Amino acid sequence: MTIDLNLVPVFLAVAEEGNFRAAADRLGVTRSAVSQGIRRLEDICGIALVSRTTRSVRLTEAGNRFRETLSQPMAEVRSAFENVAGDARPSGLLRIAVTSIAEQFLSGPLIASFAEAHPRITIDVTVTDDVFDIVAAGFDAGVRLGDVIEQDMVAVPLTKEEREVVVATPQYFEVHGMPRHPRDLVRHRCIGWRPSPSAAPYRWEFEEDGLPLDVAVEPQITTNDLYLMIRTALAGGGITFALEETFRSYIERGELITALEDYLPPFPGFFLYFPNRRNMAPKLRALIDHVRAFKPPSS
Repeated sequence: MTIDLNLVPVFLAVAEEGNFRAAADRLGVTRSAVSQGIRRLEDICGIALVSRTTRSVRLTEAGNRFRETLSQPMAEVRSAFENVAGDARPSGLLRIAVTSIAEQFLSGPLIASFAEAHPRITIDVTVTDDVFDIVAAGFDAGVRLGDVIEQDMVAVPLTKEEREVVVATPQYFEVHGMPRHPRDLVRHRCIGWRPSPSAAPYRWEFEEDGLPLDVAVEPQITTNDLYLMIRTALAGGGITFALEETFRSYIERGELITALEDYLPPFPGFFLYFPNRRNMAPKLRALIDHVRAFKPPSS
């Protein structure tokens, strides 16, 4: 097999852009050159890597395997080039995948102060609750709760311990009563959250005497929009459930009150996570250092 390494960036551009024209614009070549490059690469590999239609370009199963295999070494090559660049100041595009419930990261001050400290870094934050390989998807880092991060990742604490709470308006509890045990929730109107339309609603998980307590809470209202969930609860629509930080300002103002706190112990909070690379890009190192030093403004 004759390997042409010049075709690797062409394939990765097509894989990441999902479009021949966009890949061509990114590489500064013609669409025809990209198409021919993919065809030559497929001839070398002896298998189709890309499925083409009149409207879209998708990777085949073999193409996805090829991309996953290439992503890590290519990321290390890019990092190596950045590390030996003449200007050692952190620069370039920093891509971060952040779960929608990471309030500490998404509230603004951390990103704003990082951007001010590093004007040569361009920050691209994708808010998503999908679970995927951030390396294969071309991200430099991610932010998630610690218990769902892959073990082969390096994780830096972003917050202290978190806990979930059950909340509703005082008026709702006056009319419908305060639940005294998680099983009481089955008699209440509940507002649930799901990460995406195709996913199951998020489980309301409790503990009793140190043991998991499973309650089949079936929300009457379910949404993938966290803020619609909050607004519905504030309107007296029912009881809802999420991280305490999500509701903190409403609780402090007395707009929402908590219930069942004895059944909701704390757990590890949010972490910034990234692959363990020998040649870490200065832009990623700058973000890690900033997260470690960041002190949230007082409320």
